[in-house]
Amino acid sequence: MTSPDAQAHAARMRKKEAAQQKIATTKTIEKGLLIVHTGRGKGKTTAALGMVLRGVGHGQRVGVVQFVKSEGRTGEKAALDHFPGQVEFKAMGEGSTWKTQDRDRDIAAARLGWMEVVRMIADPAYDMVVADELTIVLRYNYLPLEEVLAVLNARPPMKHVVVTGRNAPQELIDAADIVTEMTLVKHGFRSGIKAQAGIEF
Repeated sequence: MTSPDAQAHAARMRKKEAAQQKIATTKTIEKGLLIVHTGRGKGKTTAALGMVLRGVGHGQRVGVVQFVKSEGRTGEKAALDHFPGQVEFKAMGEGSTWKTQDRDRDIAAARLGWMEVVRMIADPAYDMVVADELTIVLRYNYLPLEEVLAVLNARPPMKHVVVTGRNAPQELIDAADIVTEMTLVKHGFRSGIKAQAGIEF
């Protein structure tokens, strides 16, 4: 025999399910989303690449352009290289922004990366485009914010674009459909723990 607690729980869950179904019936818009992962906490790129993996699972074609980050054997690139027909992955930076110490060179690298993003957004073969660390190049004025917003706002109606990086400008946040801020609570790097495979790269 079912206990009174179990019966009460089942009744609450039935009521909750009915309420959720009622809410779901009001959500009828389907469109390409502009998604921003920002904040000082770890996990912005990880969240974006999780969406890439989800898209792959649905048979979607995804383009990933990494600003700032240089070509290297990261775990995510090694994994996504197993899906050459579905994922195009381009690391187009030269490492951290302080490495080159050459603003013109950094601007040129940002421009090349941005042209790849623009190409992928315009190409109907891509369902989703990830612009990883785009907010960093915006912060340093390597690309004009107005130009970036114009392209993002004019994207094809069903094209998803995911932008990551700290310090997302307010104008980008305002234009986005979904914004998540990763909050730093604690990070081992501050305690002397170095970046490790499978965690940071």
